[in-house]
Amino acid sequence: MELIVARNREDLVKARHTGTVALVPTMGALHEGHRSLIRQARVRADQVVVSVFVNPLQFSPNEDFSRYPRTFDADLDVCRAEGVDVVFHPSAEDMYAPDRQVSVSAGQMGQVVEGAFRPGHFDGMLTVVLKLFHLVQPDLAVFGQKDAQQLALIRRMVADLDLPIEILGAPTVREPDGLALSSRNRYLSDDDRRVALALSRALRTGAAELTPARIRQAARAVLDEAGPALEVDYLALVDPATFAEVSEDYSGMAVLAVAAKAGSTRLIDNVTLTLNPA
Repeated sequence: MELIVARNREDLVKARHTGTVALVPTMGALHEGHRSLIRQARVRADQVVVSVFVNPLQFSPNEDFSRYPRTFDADLDVCRAEGVDVVFHPSAEDMYAPDRQVSVSAGQMGQVVEGAFRPGHFDGMLTVVLKLFHLVQPDLAVFGQKDAQQLALIRRMVADLDLPIEILGAPTVREPDGLALSSRNRYLSDDDRRVALALSRALRTGAAELTPARIRQAARAVLDEAGPALEVDYLALVDPATFAEVSEDYSGMAVLAVAAKAGSTRLIDNVTLTLNPA
């Protein structure tokens, strides 16, 4: 079946199949990580919809909205190769009325860790995801674990607003050297890339320890070794459901998350751990 490109609600209604629908929301510049999300969706649903939309609401004025990679023709090739049924590619004007008033609040959970460094980012992300859910009407949606706080907030929104959608989290896909795949990796120079490898190395080193204090200390030491070429925003060991920092006697699943700039490129990464009380 030929790939359908939908631009608005009417196109989506015409393209809808019978059976289950899976949505894979993206901002384009698709890579192997996105392919892994699409493959999970393909296994679980009769119809796969991939959205390609660079959402202006989740970028602050000093971020990279204008230069964020836009590779729509190449994205269509990826979608065709992966058996996607529909690509939803709206314009900003289609998504947001000029007099738009209502948006989603991420609450306190959206103001910590990543949210503390990107005020309003998660409000904008949840607003566009909720709009996509209403427009596409999926039975399930697939997101990557690399954006762990985003995934946790989407799950919280679905629970709090009683949305009839199953949320699937897909494992982070990495390059052979350990760097987490990201559309922003293309910004990295060779030197920047070598510096950026400190993120995944710090997570691996921290994950080998047993207590919160030692995990944080070991991971921080690796980041510090990178020197001033790596500008660290945060290293956080948090509860995956709330993104609150865990205490020394915390037991259960935890997320060790990091964000830093290598050159002018800001990257995030995380790893999931299981902690037991001492």
